[in-house]
Amino acid sequence: MAATPTRPIADTPRAIAVAASGGRDSTALLHCTARAARALGLQVHALHVHHGLQPDADAWTRRLAAQCRRWARGGLPVTLHVQRLAGAPAAGDSVEAWARRERYAALAAMARAAGCDTVLLAQHRRDQAETVLLQLLRGAGARGLAAMPVAATRDGIHWLRPWRDQPREAIEAYLARHRLRWVDDASNAARHHARSRLRVDVWPALVAAFPQAEPALQHAAGRAAEEAACLEALARMDAAVVAPAGEALDVAAWRALPTARRANVLRWLLAAWLGRGAPQTLVQRLLAELPAATQGRWPAPGGELRLYRGRLAWARVGPVDATARATARQARGLGAGAALDPPAGRAPPPHTVVDLSRPGRWRVPGWAGQWVVRAVRAGGIDAARLEAARSVARRGGERFQHDAGSVPRSLKKQFQAAGVPPWARPAPLLLDAQGALLIVPGLGVDARAIAPAGVPQRSVRWLPDPHDA
Repeated sequence: MAATPTRPIADTPRAIAVAASGGRDSTALLHCTARAARALGLQVHALHVHHGLQPDADAWTRRLAAQCRRWARGGLPVTLHVQRLAGAPAAGDSVEAWARRERYAALAAMARAAGCDTVLLAQHRRDQAETVLLQLLRGAGARGLAAMPVAATRDGIHWLRPWRDQPREAIEAYLARHRLRWVDDASNAARHHARSRLRVDVWPALVAAFPQAEPALQHAAGRAAEEAACLEALARMDAAVVAPAGEALDVAAWRALPTARRANVLRWLLAAWLGRGAPQTLVQRLLAELPAATQGRWPAPGGELRLYRGRLAWARVGPVDATARATARQARGLGAGAALDPPAGRAPPPHTVVDLSRPGRWRVPGWAGQWVVRAVRAGGIDAARLEAARSVARRGGERFQHDAGSVPRSLKKQFQAAGVPPWARPAPLLLDAQGALLIVPGLGVDARAIAPAGVPQRSVRWLPDPHDA
């Protein structure tokens, strides 16, 4: 959901940005940064995101704006920018997750518009300790338990947490020393948020029983960060052997690894393919099923994993395609990881006649793809035979001749010989007006259809839509 700035932001050289909610911690960080920036000749951009979720949000924004104006009149180089989020969480989406995702996107957009490549965040040591506990309760591994890094770079923006290792008491002392005022967000105590329950109900009892809990959890996060870095380095080394260049996983090579390294490199590959951490249920299922499987499919966020001839690959799948495949599995009583040679996802017409005699791209009604035609001098099909070309579904019994010296064989055998996986086979066959086979997607031109020298000819290939690839 896009966020719309409330006013334009001018580019400013030699500037730094601070995420400013108006709360206790960010107020202290903004004031401290502005004081240091004045001596260094830097401009400070206070970036405030109006989430539109709290009835007091407008009042918080006005109060923060008034505070920044007072500081600016006092000589602090502070400029406030406000961006209000548009829209709301989708049905079933976590409000916390939505707010965090959109907040970081808005902060990055404002920072770029202000000419800043660095944004300071106000999390401190207790925030870090709470994050470790929450990640532990979610079953996270070393990467999750490492919690919040001091520095991270995403999409060209450097996110820094200069106070991550500072106790909250030090921040409170700074606020008192400079007589700073801030706003309190009542939602921080709302028990329907996991962090709020931890902060209100659990943390006081924990530190009462274990006074050193906060620094101990901080230390644990540091150890976890070191271990996560080692595990990633090991995953990269193993991936170079079992999945060179991040492509399909060679299951035989992967199976030769010790069990723990199998899981480690599998999580690393899945994260690279999916663009996010893989669900633990998917990792566990693959660890259990993949070693003995010969072919199959496993649904994953945004697509599916496909195993064929000992290689596991990731494929993005569109919603129509995914629904059709799920329906086909249900109808045939197959599990999600079962081998399946599905229909194309939509019922194609008996045949479609298209003039492919001219170069260009030609969509075929009822099929998720198009024919791509080019003029060639050799190895193509006589253009005259393509004037009334028919795109038809496989009916069985078709035979394809690979080259002039070979014997025509069934499409199934030709697909197997060429290593074409089952999910890449549903595509239209191309016939001429008399019903002679011209093209089989995945196999190419039937040798009997290659045009003699000297006649106008065309190369034709089938290009599936991306979600069916």
